[in-house]
Amino acid sequence: MGAKWKGWAFAAPALLLLAVLLAAPVAIMGLQSFRPFIAGQIGAGAGWTLRNYTELIHPSYAFYFFDTFRIGVVVSAIALVLSAPLAWVVARTKRRWARTAIYGLLIGLLFMGLVSRLYAIQMTYGPTGPLAMLGDLLGIPARSPGYAVVQVALGLLHFVIPVTALTLVGAFQNLNPRLVEAATSLGAPQWRAAVGIVLPLALPGLLSAFLIAFAMCISNFVVPLILGRGVVLFTTNLMYVRFSDVANYPSGAAIGLIMLVLSFAIVYGLTALARIALMRRYGI
Repeated sequence: MGAKWKGWAFAAPALLLLAVLLAAPVAIMGLQSFRPFIAGQIGAGAGWTLRNYTELIHPSYAFYFFDTFRIGVVVSAIALVLSAPLAWVVARTKRRWARTAIYGLLIGLLFMGLVSRLYAIQMTYGPTGPLAMLGDLLGIPARSPGYAVVQVALGLLHFVIPVTALTLVGAFQNLNPRLVEAATSLGAPQWRAAVGIVLPLALPGLLSAFLIAFAMCISNFVVPLILGRGVVLFTTNLMYVRFSDVANYPSGAAIGLIMLVLSFAIVYGLTALARIALMRRYGI
């Protein structure tokens, strides 16, 4: 019992900090979301209402939620596919120079300013950029609204791939390399060993990396603001308008609470599915 209380005492400062910096603001935002909005007044009015939530049922709001989650899921999946080979090389290569070069690239991208990266993407892949031909390769004209989605996806990938790859390095390093060697020695090709052994064992790490990338995507404000050209707008942009431009704090708080609930549902849903898949595969 003494050791248990010592553990809680050791964690108490961090828990208190989380309560003050995270739980309290979310609780206050939740209360604000049930307050009425009075035009011309900054903040919320007196009384209680559900209008801030019922108005989100209108189809016009579905555009923001759909774009946010659709692009977030697609970009997170692509980031996972692109990051896995980099993480595998870092975790398994015996060439120190290769490992150092990839680490340097990933960490260097983290230190590079996000805004400068986004404007670099806009100048390179934008409608007047030298690589605007990417739209033609994808069958999307560079000046069309659909190409704004491509640019936002590129900006988000530039933002999340370093974090996703660094997350997967630890997951791959914890795998026993002898399992893959045993499979290949028995005649299994490399791709079969990777699909049949590496992916199932690394599933928790892959899921963690996906969820981190997904959280970074749907909570991003700057990328759709700069690269979306007013066509691609996330719920973060909608919340900014409600809080900043029209001072409708209750509506902005309601949107934030809805996003929080939906995000929790997705996280716990995917975690439950991964747990079920592992139980069925290994019979546990």
